[in-house]
Amino acid sequence: MIKVGDTIPDVTVTAATAGGPEQTTTNAIFAGKTVVLFAVPGAFTPTCSARHLPGFVENAQAFFDKGVDTIACIAVNDAFVMGAWGKDQGVEGKVVMLADGSGDFAKAVGLELDLVARGMGVRSQRYALIAKNGVVTHLGVEEGGAFEASKAETVLAAL
Repeated sequence: MIKVGDTIPDVTVTAATAGGPEQTTTNAIFAGKTVVLFAVPGAFTPTCSARHLPGFVENAQAFFDKGVDTIACIAVNDAFVMGAWGKDQGVEGKVVMLADGSGDFAKAVGLELDLVARGMGVRSQRYALIAKNGVVTHLGVEEGGAFEASKAETVLAAL
């Protein structure tokens, strides 16, 4: 599992943009920037939609005021789902929606979550991290269905 002091692995992901899906790399997202990345098990799922993503949308300006260049949400979903979820949640100008369609990023950081028995396949664990120029400076991984270490307020306090 990735830890504080590690460099974010370079993986191709897809950004859900107003113009449609755009492939990018994590190197392009993190290089030379302070980035808050939070991961959710799935778009439109209960905790993710009711509490996780909304917390980052509501607190976006506070993150930017503390020097964060980019707030990004990543999930093992396709870019069309991430785009629809972002539109539904009003993320424009606040949170970049990233699709990790095959779970390559989740696997690369060692934070995949096996939900096969629940019919959801392999997803990402719920976590949040802060990275400066691609190096992790803070990591909060949720344990056993909790929602504390990765919520916006906790991450904001870590800046």
